Amino acid sequence: MRKIIFAASLVLLLPTMLPGCSNNAGTTAKANPDETIRAKLSHLPIKQVNPTPIDGMYEIQVGDQIAYSDASGRYVIHGGHLVDMEAKKDLTQARLEDINRIDWNTLPLDKAIVSGDANATRMMAVFTDPDCPYCRSLEKVLKDVKGVKVYTFLFPLEMIHKFARAKAEAIWCSEDQHAMLQKVMLENFTPEKASCATPIDDIAKLADQFGIHGTPALIAHDGRRMSGAPRDAQSLLDWLSNK
Repeated sequence: MRKIIFAASLVLLLPTMLPGCSNNAGTTAKANPDETIRAKLSHLPIKQVNPTPIDGMYEIQVGDQIAYSDASGRYVIHGGHLVDMEAKKDLTQARLEDINRIDWNTLPLDKAIVSGDANATRMMAVFTDPDCPYCRSLEKVLKDVKGVKVYTFLFPLEMIHKFARAKAEAIWCSEDQHAMLQKVMLENFTPEKASCATPIDDIAKLADQFGIHGTPALIAHDGRRMSGAPRDAQSLLDWLSNK
């Protein structure tokens, strides 16, 4: 839990960083890396800044957690991710998205529930589980998203949500699939059991092929991937725009 809190603090820090602070970083870092790092990461309650065996890399202690920074405080490593604090960008996440891109044309869109703006040029795919609380959070965000066409693949995680498959089948078999999806996920509605041919098994195989083992999993039209739900509509739009 502490690791999650620290990581969240680091992420929340990104949009609050003051611009232009790095212009003189090269000069001050040589004089006193401790002061430079503390000034650059002033929103973090740093207890100690210590040198490491790697030249130019410093250990920063925040509570009982440790991260690493260069002498200027611009680049921070935590949880295996390298973050550019000046550009406000998780460089590791960007690289992971790049090397794990999915070819949009390989997605069987006929096996997805279509919603959003039918005429939009921006598109995204979602692998979702009706009983996943994070998927429900995403569904709330999607209500506020404009100008995006959404393809939702029903991917119930039966090992942890034993009623999810029955709900997914009922959603797929409904006359208005998206309306039922929203009713189940936003109103906690339990639909009647349905029996019709569904693509759920095929979607499970597809998810395994793509290495998708959790929900929600998002795929942008350019093939980039995201795990989890963005905090709001603008965050999602920014991600889709690759900002």
